[in-house]
Amino acid sequence: MLRRLVLTAAASLAALSVTAPGAIAAGGPLPVPLLHSGEDRLTVTTSETGDPAADATYTLECGPTGGSHPRAQAACDRLGELAGQGEDPFAPVPEGQMCTQQYGGAATARVTGSWQGRPVDAVFGRGDGCEISRWNTMTPVLPTLPVAPVLPYARS
Repeated sequence: MLRRLVLTAAASLAALSVTAPGAIAAGGPLPVPLLHSGEDRLTVTTSETGDPAADATYTLECGPTGGSHPRAQAACDRLGELAGQGEDPFAPVPEGQMCTQQYGGAATARVTGSWQGRPVDAVFGRGDGCEISRWNTMTPVLPTLPVAPVLPYARS
């Protein structure tokens, strides 16, 4: 698997090094993605967090910052940071991803609206290590939740 990833990365890099100069010469510089389009409006609904104050529905607007989100500026800053790193903050866990079998609780969140000119409809949970990490990456857009305790098990 690792060998295939390395070979794929090398082939992609080789393809980009051949096509990018031609693209620049033919049509000018490559477009730079926008960090904020001014039309970023999201609705964040959280439930079963274990904190009645965190179970709510908020609106979040970025560029300019607004809405009813309790930490709107920090949430917009985090989304901008993730976009600046080339990450899609709303992407689901990839199919086939190996994840720890750790349960982070019953909390769920749904984010809908538009971000950087595209529609968003993302669901977040805490059912395994990948989902917990995905949730934590989205704080403070999503509320900070405590780590669920690891329960001991008995061997027979």
